[in-house]
Amino acid sequence: MEQDRSSQSRPPHVLVFPFPLQGHINSMIKLAELLAIAGFKLTFLNSHHNHERLVKYPGFQFKTITDGLPLDHPRSGNWFLDMLEDTMELKMKESLREVIVNILDFAKELGIPIIIFRTSSPRSFWVSYSIPDIIQAGELPINGSEDMDRLITTVPGMETYLRCRDLPTFCRKLDIEDSIMKLVVKQTRKSLQADALILNTAEELDGPILSQIRTKCPRVYAVGPLHAQLNTRLNAKHGEQPNRSVIYVSFGSITSTSREQLVELWYGLLNSKTKFLLVVRPNSVIGKDGEGEDVVMELMEKSKDRGYIVNWAPQEAGLEPPRPRAVVAGVPMICWPYFADQHVNSRVVSEVWKIGLDMKDVCDRKIVEKMVNDVMVDRKEEFAKSAYEMAKVTNQCVNVGGSSYSNLDCLVEDIRIMSLKKLTK
Repeated sequence: MEQDRSSQSRPPHVLVFPFPLQGHINSMIKLAELLAIAGFKLTFLNSHHNHERLVKYPGFQFKTITDGLPLDHPRSGNWFLDMLEDTMELKMKESLREVIVNILDFAKELGIPIIIFRTSSPRSFWVSYSIPDIIQAGELPINGSEDMDRLITTVPGMETYLRCRDLPTFCRKLDIEDSIMKLVVKQTRKSLQADALILNTAEELDGPILSQIRTKCPRVYAVGPLHAQLNTRLNAKHGEQPNRSVIYVSFGSITSTSREQLVELWYGLLNSKTKFLLVVRPNSVIGKDGEGEDVVMELMEKSKDRGYIVNWAPQEAGLEPPRPRAVVAGVPMICWPYFADQHVNSRVVSEVWKIGLDMKDVCDRKIVEKMVNDVMVDRKEEFAKSAYEMAKVTNQCVNVGGSSYSNLDCLVEDIRIMSLKKLTK
């Protein structure tokens, strides 16, 4: 009896294991903080490389695992594709097994409940799940540039606005047996075999697609935007309208750009006559013999009267990652997608939510200038109103009684139940 009481009073122990990209880690940290607030014991499993970059969180235990790449690997551009090779998967699998065996009393059985947190958008997740259906319907492969604006009609819930151009970039290959495409599909479909699925969105933002996903995995928790949810639980302020007099431009944590693209983007910003803050990470501009870094210094000198180019800006203040933070803050967006879920997201921002513009597959100074002027001047009131309304709805979701707030409470309770069932077996 005493042993039973002890088991029931023991807090659930959650192992958090993010994919080793900064955006995934940031979202996972927010989720882990929320679970820690609920009284759970947390072990955060990270790659050796990223472990050194993390702030230590009270109540967290940190463990490390190899990401399969040498520590001196630059990890920029499409480096993560190297990591997706089978040999890398095997290295990670063996390390994970070792960690689990060491930290959990019942690891030999390995009957641990698994909840998948997909940090990409629900619509991108649903598109990746639907790729076999798209191929079977003959809508892939894409037949040249003239085919890019053809509608994709075999992704339920997205038939009216999803084009070939909006699919993930690996869908542009002529080979439908492409190894990366097959791996993404495999991992996406395998996700739905977990005990539950967590998504960083709200019912009000992605309800129609959440309904589609629930036909494949009934237990789906829409608990986002996580950073706003965390602010609510900590009684912090969020959702305040920022000053819209400055354009904030960021390439994210791993994206690289060419010297030519940066120059076109810079001229577009400069010619728009709008003040701007452009964040260019060190070694993120591709050029010959140091030309990338040289052009940044050159543009920085020429920008003094109109804007600033910096190599870092605070993530919270700079709305990074842009999609969830910008939605909560009521900030219109101009999206220039690079890879992963960004192509789907940029289409949703412009055509579904109507809170921004999609600058896909082009980087031309005249187009940049026009889009900046549309958002900041010519159509400013239109975008400001749409962004404000969406921010209002989204902030309600994470407040007490809101859909995301309630869904997180359900998630916490269900984890407790799963933990008790495991302990009483």
